Amino acid sequence: MAKRHRVAIIGGGFGGLYAAQRLRRADVDVTLIDRRNFHLFQPLLYQVATGGLSPANITAPLRGVLRRQRNTRVMLGEATGFDVERRRVLLRDGEVAYDTLIVATGVVNNYFGNDAWSAHAPGLKTVEDATEIRRRVLGAFEAAERATDSDSVHALLTFAIIGAGPTGVELAGAIAEIARHTLRHDFRRINPEDAQILLLDAADRVLPGYPEDLSQRATESLARLGVRVYTGVWVSEITDDSVYVRHGDVEERIPAHTTLWAAGTAASSLGAALAAATGAETDRMGRLRVGADLTLPGHPEILVIGDLAHVRDEHGAPLTGVAPVAIQQGKYAARLISDRMRGRLTPAFRYVDRGTMATIGRSHAVADLGWIRFSGWLAWVAWLFIHLLYLVEFQNRLLVLVQWAWYYVTWNRAARLITDAPQSEEREGADKAAARETEEAGAYQ
Repeated sequence: MAKRHRVAIIGGGFGGLYAAQRLRRADVDVTLIDRRNFHLFQPLLYQVATGGLSPANITAPLRGVLRRQRNTRVMLGEATGFDVERRRVLLRDGEVAYDTLIVATGVVNNYFGNDAWSAHAPGLKTVEDATEIRRRVLGAFEAAERATDSDSVHALLTFAIIGAGPTGVELAGAIAEIARHTLRHDFRRINPEDAQILLLDAADRVLPGYPEDLSQRATESLARLGVRVYTGVWVSEITDDSVYVRHGDVEERIPAHTTLWAAGTAASSLGAALAAATGAETDRMGRLRVGADLTLPGHPEILVIGDLAHVRDEHGAPLTGVAPVAIQQGKYAARLISDRMRGRLTPAFRYVDRGTMATIGRSHAVADLGWIRFSGWLAWVAWLFIHLLYLVEFQNRLLVLVQWAWYYVTWNRAARLITDAPQSEEREGADKAAARETEEAGAYQ
């Protein structure tokens, strides 16, 4: 009896999960490896970070999602390297053999050589990041309520968000709404509406990847929410209570007890391990340069997809790290494997860009669909619909829809819980060290 073709997939994010699902009828045995037992819907992480949704609303257990696929096995494990000669994925506690390998381990936060900043300005890539940001944001209002002087209150109620891409814009808008609406009547000694939300970026406008007219509309929407936008500024230092920025030759200190990072990403550490094992080239972000069929040059049995892959569009520009890119690449990888099993040729991967969207608080978003650009309430409704559509499980779609409807009517963010607060400085330091070790091991969501 002939041995069935073995497909190993590392990473249960959009790319890995969609590849596994598309292989459900293929004559192959699939092993999906992830260091987490769930798929994470990253585009809505900021809503967890700001108390709008609970982690369970945007996660789905991988075993549950794939339970009906008899040819697919889910393995909870941490990939650490590769033996490409023997075709083995090396795990921390074992190994997995493959005939075809799909690597979809995504990216981690990039502090551009200033990794010490991660302790002061968490990014937003994991559920733990989201709950830590939620703890810091809500904890700042609690600390301000107990502060005894106006300078401390001002610093505690200043929120600096570094990076004015979609994540930074969405965080800024959500925090502004928390201060202006959700918490407006909840405190007795402070006025949450006094909060200062600052959005900082080295680029000359917010949403620099969007057309200029949509960037301008986003800036206007942020201004209506009370967000102060600073463009053309470079961050030179971040401490527990301050952000130091440079504009030309002028350096300024901004007192801020809560700083959030949304300024950049880099390939997961497993990408570097794969590059070392195969001799593949990487770009400045550590992403692997792949061929037109998403395989590594010289290794047709290894596909790299999602945020970890450096792929260019028909105009020569690198594809951005967004969910639709990973989803289409996951589907393509499955098609390539199925075609190979049948002896068919597969055309080169071509990304179909259906547009980009970003939301700025309640009832406002910007959308660029290529053939049309629009903003406002209609863009926000379109944003809601598309994000509901991409949620993996129907149960999550229903829960998120109910939560959003409730928030729209009441302004109440029901999941604004302060959890896992450190009991001491020692514990906080240990938690941050553990988080950095986890991130270095590779984030597979």
